[in-house]
Amino acid sequence: MPALESHPWSSGFTWTDHAGPSSTLTPEQVAAFDRDGYVVLPDLVPPDLLAEATAAIDGFDAETEAFLATLDGGRLAIAEAGAITFSIHLAARSAVLRRLVSHPNLVGVVADLVGPDARLYWDQAVYKKPEKPRRFPWHQDNGYAFVEPQQYLTIWLALTDATVDNGCPQVVPGLHRRGTLRHHYVDPLGWECLTDPDGVVPAPVAAGGSVVFSSLTPHLTGPNVTGAVRKAYIVQYAPDGAERLEGDWTAGPPSGRTRCDDAVRQPLVLQDGEPVAWEPGA
Repeated sequence: MPALESHPWSSGFTWTDHAGPSSTLTPEQVAAFDRDGYVVLPDLVPPDLLAEATAAIDGFDAETEAFLATLDGGRLAIAEAGAITFSIHLAARSAVLRRLVSHPNLVGVVADLVGPDARLYWDQAVYKKPEKPRRFPWHQDNGYAFVEPQQYLTIWLALTDATVDNGCPQVVPGLHRRGTLRHHYVDPLGWECLTDPDGVVPAPVAAGGSVVFSSLTPHLTGPNVTGAVRKAYIVQYAPDGAERLEGDWTAGPPSGRTRCDDAVRQPLVLQDGEPVAWEPGA
């Protein structure tokens, strides 16, 4: 594996271990997260809610497929009709998904790993259709849009069973503690921070379970070489007060900062350790 380079805006980063006490995760799970950068949580979403959420997201995916089909070649960046679709900011458009992202099982994990005051940062569904094998880039979520504090959280929810054969997450444990790494753009697949790393760990998870990982954990998902669609819903949470750094990191320091508190898409889900109900328009 080539030598790792830190992101220019990540100078001086130090990983902060979670001191606890935790309310949802066990001390062993918190310690594993701090050590490895991820933890697998089976049965995180109740079956009834999982079924409702999947039905809602299926509808959004159909809309995304129809839109991609109108484009030249059926492609938009990495998205491709009939291969892989990304449907973003869904909770703002769906009552059932608002219930999901603010469900006690999820916000309990957020309280343990983000803190007592947290917001939804990003949500998207990713559907991988049966496809020919292709290379996907190793990346950190903070390599796409640089956020401070750098330690925010991804809850990767499996709507269907996620296996090695259909594209479950794979991670490189331990590298999250180095902060955001320098990424290079691989057209048209996206940003890449590693090539052929050592110590890769697949993280398969059954429907309703989740792979919870840091925004700094290098990861990818492999191709879906089965005959069925692999469905996932990715929900990210950041501390209240988090900011996205603006500008061209290759040209120098950030040119500005934007608070991650969009009134429509980034509501509070925790305040003073208590869940906050998400009301449309609130």
